[in-house]
Amino acid sequence: MRTWLLVGLLIAVGCADNDALEKRVQKLEKELEASAQDRRALERKLDELIGEFTSVRTLERKLDDLAAKQAVQPPPYRPRAAQPDPAKTYAVPIDGAPIEGRADAKVTMVWAMDYACPYCERVRSTVAELRRRYGNDLRVVYHQLVVHPATATASALAICAADKQGKFVRMDEALWEKSFKLRRFDKVGCELDPGGCEVMNGLARDVGLDLPRFQRDMKVCDQSIRARQEELKKLGANATPTFFINGRYISGARPALDFEAIIDEELRKANERIAQGASQKTYYEEWVLLNGEKLLAP
Repeated sequence: MRTWLLVGLLIAVGCADNDALEKRVQKLEKELEASAQDRRALERKLDELIGEFTSVRTLERKLDDLAAKQAVQPPPYRPRAAQPDPAKTYAVPIDGAPIEGRADAKVTMVWAMDYACPYCERVRSTVAELRRRYGNDLRVVYHQLVVHPATATASALAICAADKQGKFVRMDEALWEKSFKLRRFDKVGCELDPGGCEVMNGLARDVGLDLPRFQRDMKVCDQSIRARQEELKKLGANATPTFFINGRYISGARPALDFEAIIDEELRKANERIAQGASQKTYYEEWVLLNGEKLLAP
């Protein structure tokens, strides 16, 4: 009897071990299947990355090809604006503009400039040197050619208004030293505000101007400045600083020797013509305004 019980117990234990083993096998199989799925997912991801990398390399090669083609292509043609011929004489009006020098000077140098132009500020000392060297033979006419409208418009109106009160020289100095160098500019259209232009008003007080008259004149100067700019542009003046020496064109902040070469030549011609009977008093009107080019040839 005891023998049969022992046999039954062993059989029961063996069955229990088999069930546990079977469960472990099933668990391992599931884990292996999950690992296989993960591996397949990783393989798919790797294939996708390889495809993306191949696409990127293809795009890079295309970009390289386009860049190489672009490098050998000539730049697009942009026609340059016509410039005055330095050998010709252009009839540049000077009436109504601020002038330094004698009315009967044999050489008239028109300077187109604005008060936000760094090259104009740089060439100031050269112009002063030329005036000292040539004395009564040279006069300088100042035209406002506003190429920096956001910062130089109010200054152009201010110098025009100051000149109407005979204070061009003092206002010119103030505009360079207290506006341009300190980067203190008034906004466009400030002359129409009830209080006028704050910075320009301060400069007007500094140079001793009649402020109410100054503010009124700033409003009316706009039209004359615009008209003068149109005249200059018809003759090819589109940048600052631009000069016309007895109508002869020269541009940029050049050294004094460049200006002297033209001044000396024009002075020689003036002396010869005056010796032959030309009027020194009306020399500019006769030999530049009447005989000069009225329009830049295209």
